[in-house]
Amino acid sequence: MCRLNYSIAVVFIFLIGISPLLAQQKNNTFRTDYQYHIKRTTEPIKIDGDLKEAVWQEAQKATNFFYITPIAEKQVEQEDQTEVWMTYDDQYIYVAVKCYGKEPHLVPSLKRDGDTFWGGETFMVSFDPLNERTNGFAFATNSAGVQFDNQLAGNLGTRSSGGSGFNTAWNNKWQCETGKYGHYFVIEIAIPFKSLRYGESRIWGVQFNRGISSSNSFHAWTPVPLQFFGPDLGYNASLVWDEIPSPSKSNIAVIPYTIASTSKDIEAGTPTDNDFSVGLDAKIALTSSLNLDVTVNPDFSQVDVDRQVTNLTTVNIRFPEQRIFFVENSDIFSDFGIPPMRPFFSRKIGLKEDGTSIPISYGARITGNVTKDTRVGLMNLQTKSSVEEPGNNYSALAFNHRIFGRSVLKGFFHNRIGHTDGDYDSNDYTRNMGLEFDYRSKDGYNRMAAAYGLSFSEGVSDKNQYYHAIAQFGNENFRFYTNLAGVGKNYSDDMAFIQQLNQYDAVADTTIQIGYDHLFSTLSYTLYPENSKINTHTFSLTNIGDWERENNTNFSYSISASYRVALANTSRVSTAIRRNYRKLLFPFQFTDNPLPAKGYTWYSFEANYRSDIRKTFNYSIGGSVGGFYSGKRNSISAEINYRRQPWGNFGVAFEANELTFDEPIGSSTLLLIGPKLEFSLNRDLFWTTFLQYNTQGDNFNINSRIQWRFQPLSDLFLVYTDNYAIEQWGPKNRTLVLKVNYWLNI
Repeated sequence: MCRLNYSIAVVFIFLIGISPLLAQQKNNTFRTDYQYHIKRTTEPIKIDGDLKEAVWQEAQKATNFFYITPIAEKQVEQEDQTEVWMTYDDQYIYVAVKCYGKEPHLVPSLKRDGDTFWGGETFMVSFDPLNERTNGFAFATNSAGVQFDNQLAGNLGTRSSGGSGFNTAWNNKWQCETGKYGHYFVIEIAIPFKSLRYGESRIWGVQFNRGISSSNSFHAWTPVPLQFFGPDLGYNASLVWDEIPSPSKSNIAVIPYTIASTSKDIEAGTPTDNDFSVGLDAKIALTSSLNLDVTVNPDFSQVDVDRQVTNLTTVNIRFPEQRIFFVENSDIFSDFGIPPMRPFFSRKIGLKEDGTSIPISYGARITGNVTKDTRVGLMNLQTKSSVEEPGNNYSALAFNHRIFGRSVLKGFFHNRIGHTDGDYDSNDYTRNMGLEFDYRSKDGYNRMAAAYGLSFSEGVSDKNQYYHAIAQFGNENFRFYTNLAGVGKNYSDDMAFIQQLNQYDAVADTTIQIGYDHLFSTLSYTLYPENSKINTHTFSLTNIGDWERENNTNFSYSISASYRVALANTSRVSTAIRRNYRKLLFPFQFTDNPLPAKGYTWYSFEANYRSDIRKTFNYSIGGSVGGFYSGKRNSISAEINYRRQPWGNFGVAFEANELTFDEPIGSSTLLLIGPKLEFSLNRDLFWTTFLQYNTQGDNFNINSRIQWRFQPLSDLFLVYTDNYAIEQWGPKNRTLVLKVNYWLNI
C-alpha cells in the first residue's frame, strides 16, 4: 500500500510542477482560421427541405469539407461535398444543408435516436456556446429527416478508446425536414434558442459533420485528426454572431405524465394490482446557461427494457442511465473516477439492482454554467419509505472549473440520510467528498489526472479513502493509457459504482466489502495502409490487475494481446489471446456447486467478425476457447440482422457458454437468445418487440411496446411485459402499462 500511495504523491507533485508551464499556454478557446459569420434574418423561413428563401443565397456558405475517416486532412471530392448555410431570428438558429452524393441513401431506421442511425447518410451540427471545450450540443439528421441529438462532453475520447462523452439520452425540441433532388438532398433545421444553454458571448464554437455510408467515410468542415470523433470540441470553428444572441425571455418546459397499469404476480399468488398515477418533470432556465430540473412523483420505470447479458464475472454489470431527470449535464456529477470506479452513479437512486423502481416523492437539480469556465450541479431527491424499503434523502453537489484551455478542476460532495415517517435518522447516513484535477492538452492527445476522496458514515473513521491517477500519451498511430485507482473497505458506495468493492460469498449467501487497488494499462499502435480495401490495422497490449488490501493479495490479473483489422466496407475482424489469474476471496458459484476460494490461472483465445453493416442482411459472429478457473469454457455468439428500409429491422442475438468443471463443481450450458422486431411505420409511430431467453437468469421475457409520438417529444406508450421461469416452466409475472407524457414549452 505504501508503494501505491507513493505513486499518487508522485503524480500530484508532477502535476503541480508542470502547472507553471501549462499556465504559459495561450488560452485559445476557438479556431480563428475557420470562421462562420452568422447574420440575423427578417425573412420568414419555412422548414420544408426547399431552399427557396432569399436568405440562403445571401448567407455565408461553408463547404470544402475534409475527411476524418478513413483518412484525415484530405479534402472530400466535389461529388460528395457538403454545403452549409446558417442564419437566425429571435427564436431559432436555422441551418440549411446540401448533401451531394449518389442515391440510394441508406436510412437504417425511422426511429429517433436509434442505435443504427450512424450507419446511414447523416449530417450533424454541433455547438459549444461558451467556448469551454468541455460541454456542447449536437443535432443530427439524415436524408429521411430522422432526428438524433445528444449532449457533448469534453472527454469524447478517441476512436480506439470509445466515445464516452456522448450523452445520447439527452433530448430537446427542434425541427428538421428534407427534400431529395437527384444527385443531392437538402436538409433544413430550426433549433430553438430555448434548446441551448448559452451566455453573453459573440463567438461560439461550431462544427459541421457528414457521414456517407457508401464510402464508409466521415467528414468535417474543419480538419480533425484521424483518431478523434468529428464533433470533438477541441477542433471547432468559430461561430461569429453579428450581435450577441439575446437570452430567451421564457424558457420553461413542463412534462406531465399519466400512467395506468395492471400487473399480476403469478409466482406470489397475489391479487391483480391496478394502479393509476400522475406526475411531472419540469425544466426551467434560471439563466441562459443554468437549468433547474424538477420532478414530482416521477415515473422512473423505463419503457425501454435493459438488454439482458450473460455475466460470467463475479461483479455486477453497469447499465446506462436513460431517465429524463438525470440526463441533462449528467457529466457534471458522473464524470469522476474511472469506468469501473465511479464515485457517483445515478442508477443507485430510485432503482434497485434488478431494475425495479423505488418510489420517489420529489427531486430537483440545478446544473449548468455560473461563469464561462465554471459549471455546477446541485441535486436533491427524496425516496418514499415502505415496509420493504426505508426512505432516503439523497443530495449531490459537484463543480467543474476549466483551466489551461481544456483542463478541469473538479469537486463533489454527496450525502445520503435515512428518512422514515417524516423524520431523518441522524445515525443512518453516508457522506462522500472528493477533488480531481484532469489535465488535457489542447490537441486532445495527452492527459494526466489525479483525484482523492473520502467517505464518512456512523462509526467509520478509517479505510474510507478513494483515489485515482491517470496518464495518457499518444499521436495518430501510438496510444498509451494507464490508470491506478483504489478504495478502502469502509468507503460508502450508496451513490457510487465501485465494481469490485462488494464480493459475494456463495456459501454464506452474503456480501463482504473489501478494500482494493486497481491498475489498468493499454498500449496500442494503429497503421493506416494505402490499400483502399483496409482502413486500419490495430495492435494492442492490455493488462488489468486488482489487489486486495487487507492481505496485500493480487486477486485478479489479466494480460492480453489483440489485433483488429477494419475494412473499408465497414466489416472488421479481431482476435485476442489472454492470460487470466483470479483468486476467489470467497466461494463463488457458476454451476451446481461453488468453486472454492483459492487462486486460478487459465488461458483463452477469442476471435470475432462483423460483416458490412450497410447491407440489408448483416451479421456478426465470434467465439472463444480456453480455460475458466479450474475448468474450461467454450463460447459462441452471433447476431443476425435484416433490414427493410426504412420501415423494418429484424434481428436475433445468440450466445452460448459451455462451462465444464470436474466434480463436484459440475457443468453448465448457459444460453441467451434475444430476437428483436422493430417496425417504423413512419417517423412518429413504432412497434418494438423484444424476446429474451436467459437460462442464467432463469427467465424468458417478452416486452412489446407501441410508441406514438403525437407531438415533438410527446408520446403515448402501450407496453406489455411477460416473464416466465425457464427451469420449472411457468409464468412469473406480467404487466400491461399505458403511459402518456406531453412536452410543453412555455
